[in-house]
This record gives sequence, structure tokens and C-alpha cells, in this order.
Amino acid sequence: MPQYNAPLRDMQFVLHELLQVEDVLKDLPPHADTNRELIDQVLEEGGKFTSQVLFPLNHSGDREGCHYDRETKSVTPPKGFKEAYKQYIEAGWPALACDAEYGGQGLPLVMNNSFYEMLNSSNQAWTMYPGLSHGAYECIHAHGSDEQKALYLPKLISGEWTGTMCLTESHCGTDLGLLRSKAEPQADGSYKITGNKIFISAGDHDMSDNIVHLVLARLPDAPQGSKGISLFIVPKFMPNADGSLGVRNPIFCGAIEEKMGIHGNATCQMNLDGATGWLIGGPHKGLQAMFVFMNAARLGVGMQGLGLTEVAYQNALVYAKDRLQMRSLSGIKAADKPADPIIVHPDVRRMLLTAKAYAEGGRAFCSYVALELDKELTHPDEQVRKDSADLVALLTPVVKAFITDNAWISTSECLQVYGGHGYIAEWGMEQYVRDARINMIYEGTNTIQSLDLLGRKILMDNGAKLKKFGALIQAFVEDNGTDEALSEFISPLADIGDKVTKLTMEIGMKSFANQDEAGAAAVPYLRVVGHLVYAYLFARMAKIALEKQGSGDSFYTAKLATARFYFARLLPETAMLIRQARSGSASLMALDAELF
Repeated sequence: MPQYNAPLRDMQFVLHELLQVEDVLKDLPPHADTNRELIDQVLEEGGKFTSQVLFPLNHSGDREGCHYDRETKSVTPPKGFKEAYKQYIEAGWPALACDAEYGGQGLPLVMNNSFYEMLNSSNQAWTMYPGLSHGAYECIHAHGSDEQKALYLPKLISGEWTGTMCLTESHCGTDLGLLRSKAEPQADGSYKITGNKIFISAGDHDMSDNIVHLVLARLPDAPQGSKGISLFIVPKFMPNADGSLGVRNPIFCGAIEEKMGIHGNATCQMNLDGATGWLIGGPHKGLQAMFVFMNAARLGVGMQGLGLTEVAYQNALVYAKDRLQMRSLSGIKAADKPADPIIVHPDVRRMLLTAKAYAEGGRAFCSYVALELDKELTHPDEQVRKDSADLVALLTPVVKAFITDNAWISTSECLQVYGGHGYIAEWGMEQYVRDARINMIYEGTNTIQSLDLLGRKILMDNGAKLKKFGALIQAFVEDNGTDEALSEFISPLADIGDKVTKLTMEIGMKSFANQDEAGAAAVPYLRVVGHLVYAYLFARMAKIALEKQGSGDSFYTAKLATARFYFARLLPETAMLIRQARSGSASLMALDAELF
């Protein structure tokens, strides 16, 4: 049967040895008192909650799915979800990284990030209910009026209310400039909103007292395109000034989607029939305000991919050590048994190490970005905040796309470890593959993330953000280039750094003449940049592991072996990707559409 244990030892390694978060947090006034003991204690308790409360509901929730009542237009999540959510809010988990002024605990995002990995490993479908609430909190916190903050933030932080983001319509997904939902101003300062939204995760349920929908719509005088979009707070129940609930607002679930995965989360079609809403972020400024939510969601989806990679790896590893099949090619390894466990076979090890490397690389990457986000928000030095903001902007699309691509690869490889049992539901592995596939699509498809990275984050500022990250790599290479023990990691890191620089310049020059060149190169380009990040982080982790080899702790032996596997077996993918990115748009655009 499936199992999950939070990878606390590796989380502690990343936070305390790789990133040295305690020292970094001392320079951030809101988090200066956050020490290692507190971090480890919170993560240990998080591990207990996720493994003991949430994980047992993952398989059953997938099999049962959500229930829709056509008469009441309401949704009920799978059995146990509501009770687990009650335990979640009673323990104070929703408030972990929220503003203390509104009832939050004020802890750093980097800590919350690690907790969310556990949540996603244990039960992604369940986690999407409170995960979206945190995005709604961040959006209102950044762009809401004082009155809106006072009314909504305490309830979102406590978990009494949950949140959603209502963007997509049936005729437009990524191209939000095409949306048709309308908002009519009222004499009392509110708006009547009419329209239909689809694919709204956690759009309706009975786990919380109220649901705060953040809805994109157009004002009557709105200009065409994305510059004419406004954002509105549309609650399920109209709140009174004291936070108590009033009448039902006419925003209803018209149906729930029948999906390939994440069955335990209600993906709703939401109908607004003159629902009352309040403007947030200013007229025609909705997309800018919603980007706070969307960027939080993109980082969150990367965490979903990481969580699934980790839990798939854990279960495939247990199976590989237990399953007997054939004898080792190099000689019998388990003479007391009729066959050897399949972990002795080279290709089974390749599949397991692929998932292990992508889990450990993803964990380091997500924690790195979360810490930079803490610095962006709270560091007293303006230049440090600016540099961190640039790194977060550069790396956010990479977190979303690269980690979810890798999760699809990893969960598929882990399913393959099981052989025929892999696609049998009782083992649980096929669910991880199905759940992983959605993460590559929503919150902006991975192609959109690739276009964002190459077009907006790199070419638009002539590579300034990329150069900042490159400078960190260059400094590490220069500081450790003479260390012979590290050369097996430093040399390929320096090499991929040089290749990314040259590839970026080449694509940039070609794109000046034909922007399709950027579109053709974007997807392989993002994966090359993702590997650049992982090579940098694995080289840093290998340095620590080499220094600790004599400690007697086998953890460092395993870390070093994983780093070597990454550089030997996964990083070489970049050779193919670079050739793809350089091949240009001609082979993609030459064929007339009617000839396809």
C-alpha cells in the first residue's frame, strides 16, 4: 500500500547547510528571531500532520471524487476532507506565513514552502483548497483597501474562509484580454458582475464558512484587450461589517469537471448572475493585481510537482527493494531468495535516481527561490530587495515549468518501476502520474512559462536578470575552480553557464528579425536554464557533501552519489535541447496549415 514520510533530513540539509537560512533571516527584521530549533520543530509537526491526517485521504479521495448537487448547485468534497480541514485550521497552519497584524504567525515563506511540499506529497487535491486561499490572501494584502484587508484577511488567515481565482472563460484561457464577464457599477460603490468562468479549482465546497472569489471582469468603459480588465472580490456569502455572514451571493457552481486527475478537488464551472463584488486594485488594473495571485500560484504549482516527485520516489523505492525479479547481470545478490530484488538492475536504478535527483534538485530550487522572496519582501537594504526581486521574477517561470516537467518524467519512471502493477489503482502510483499531468497545464501552460522566461524576463531587459544569476554562478566557479575534488562538478557547471550565455545571445539576435524564432526556441531554452540552476545547486550541495564525507553520516554519501548521477545522466540532456533551440522556426512554420 502507498506510504509517505516527510523528507525532514533533506529539508534540514537544504535549509541549514545549503542556504544557511538562520543567518539570512537574522538580516530580515520580521524574521530575525526565527531560529533553527523553531524551523525544525514546525517542520516535524508538519510531517506528522501530512503523513497521519492527509495522506490516508489521498487514495480514497481520488476514488470517490467530489459530489455535485444540481438542485442546490453545491459541491461536497470526498469523505474526510472537511474533518481534515478542521484539524488544519485548529492547529493554526493557514496562518503560518501570514501578516501578524491580521492574525498571522509572521513566519518566513521559506518555512511555509517546505510545509507545502509535504502537503502536496500527502494530498495535492486537498492542498489546493487552502493553497488557493493563501494566494487570495496575498493578493488582497498587496492591493486591497484598508477596509477590505480588515474584513477579509483575518478570516482567510484563520482558515474560516477560503479563496479562489476566477480567470478562465470557455473561449479564452491564457489570452485573458478576450474575457467577456461584465461588471456594472452600483450607487453604493459595489458592482454587479455577470459572466461564466470555467476550470475554477476549489470553486465550491462545504469545508469553510465562506469562499472569497477573486474575479476578473470588464467595466462598461473598459478598453479592449488585457488593459481593460478589472479585479473584484466576490464572496459566496455577503459579509457584514463585523465579519458575520449575510445573504447568499448569486455566484454558483454550474457543474464540476470530470477530470483525468486531482479528483478530490472541485474544478468548477462558476456562473455569476448579477453577483455583488467590490473592486480591488483600481479600474482596469486587474491583471496587475491578479499577477500577485498568479505568481504565487505558479510557485505553488512548482511545489505540487515537487511533492508528487517525492512521494512517487518514496513508494517506488520501497517496491524496488521488495519486488523479486530475475537475477543481477553481474551475479546473484540475494542467494537466500529465488530472485534478486529489482533494485539491483541498472535501469531500475536509473529510474529511481532520476526521481531522487529531480526531487532533491527541486527541493533546493524551491527553497532557494522562497528565501529570495523573503529577502525581496523584508530586507532593509533596497538594493538587496531589488536584486532578490529580479531573481524571483527570472526564476518563477522556471520553477513552474521545469519542476512540473520533471514531475511528469519522474512519476512516469516510478510507475515503470512497478511494471504491470504500476497501472493498478491499489498501488497508488497511477494517481501520481495523472495528478502530475495537470500541473504542466494550469496557471499558464509550460509553453507560456517558457515564453515568459525568454521574452519578458530575459530578452526584454537584454539579459540583465539572467546576468545577475550568472554572476552568482561565476563567483562560485571562481571560488572553487582550483579544488581538484570539485572539478567533476565545477567544469560542467562552467560549461553550461557559457553555453547558456551564447545561446541567449544567438536567440536574441535571431528574434530581432523574426519573433517566431523566440517562440520556436522557448521550450527547450527554459529546460536548459532549469538545468543551469540545478547544476549550480547540485555543485553547491556536492561541495558540502565532500566536506562532510568523514562525518560517518551516510546521508552525505548518498547526496554525493545523487549529484554525480545528475551530472552524468541528466545534465547531458542540454546538448539535445541546445540543438533544438538553435534549429530555429523554419521546420515548424514551413508547412501550410491546411497540409497538416
